Amino acid sequence: MQISLLIQPQSQPFPLSTTQETQTNIITMQVKSTIFTLSFLTIFCFNFLHATNPPLSLDYYKSSCPNAEAIVRKEMECVVQSDLRNAALILRLHFHDCFVQARSTKILILCLNLGCDGSVLLDDTVTLQGEKNAPTNLNALKGFEFIDRIKEKLESECPGIVSCADLLTYAARDATVLVGGPYWDVPAGRKDSKTASFSQVESNIPRPNDGLLSIISKFLYQSLSVTDMVALSGAHTIGMARCTNYRARIYGDYQTTATMSNIAKPNLKSLKATCPAAGGGDNNEAPMDYVSPSLFDNTYYHILLRGEGLLNSDQELYSSVLGVQTSKLVRKYAEDQIAFFAQFSESMVKMGNITNPETYVDGEVRKDCRFINT
Repeated sequence: MQISLLIQPQSQPFPLSTTQETQTNIITMQVKSTIFTLSFLTIFCFNFLHATNPPLSLDYYKSSCPNAEAIVRKEMECVVQSDLRNAALILRLHFHDCFVQARSTKILILCLNLGCDGSVLLDDTVTLQGEKNAPTNLNALKGFEFIDRIKEKLESECPGIVSCADLLTYAARDATVLVGGPYWDVPAGRKDSKTASFSQVESNIPRPNDGLLSIISKFLYQSLSVTDMVALSGAHTIGMARCTNYRARIYGDYQTTATMSNIAKPNLKSLKATCPAAGGGDNNEAPMDYVSPSLFDNTYYHILLRGEGLLNSDQELYSSVLGVQTSKLVRKYAEDQIAFFAQFSESMVKMGNITNPETYVDGEVRKDCRFINT
């Protein structure tokens, strides 16, 4: 994990006063201390919780369901061909699944949240509160019906074999490939959780208006490095954002960071037309990559270089005064799409390998991804 970061005082055009220099040094020390503490806890939690996890493997379904990946791929082709925007829906579901899952262990409260375990797919019931209606997820997560359709096909071919967590991980990879992104091999063997965590959605998922340190801390908490964070953020090249999540940005510092090029001006005008400052239209959507919204490429990083990131959390990767390392990575991926694809693939495998240890003790393979087995 690269933590040597990141944070160095930016060069100043004029000499700093003694007071300013002291304040800058204090902030720098505080930031480094925070990153070090988070990194230590992250490494400890990851090693502690994953010490006894059964390893995932590329040939997990070789004997039990040899056509599993082919079935998922065929169904995803139909899903994406019907609407290219569906690719982003599946990719987002996978992210939100892996970043959230509260477990019942009492050994270490700080190590509660890990796992690509299908918890995001669970519906609310009398005895279980799911994650779908948490404020961050409500109206933001879509595409559950596509997962249902794929699960039905898998159950028809191999009843009770392929977990919903593995299904979603395969589908996210295929969604990426089908809109021009990279391919990566997906290790399998995840189990589905019997629980979900409404509350942990709000604390674990990066928010649209988060500052850079908040975003970094949430990725480090999942044992994902700063490099992983910048690469995985590139998935926004095919994402859509709701007005409620970018209103503050377009009426705030957008014009301060943006170069306001000939294409940026009409884009900003269009954004304001569909997302009024006074409110209303909260669920109106706009692409985070307005240049090539249906193509998985590195245009997202070019947009950040021009200061036109739609979400504050995106633009922070390049424009934050604390983002010495992140801004370098943004420039690197903008200049080299091959490097971006390679790192994105590696980081997706790393994120997908974050499993929930409790599911190997008390997990299951759901027959219906929306409900635990009875």
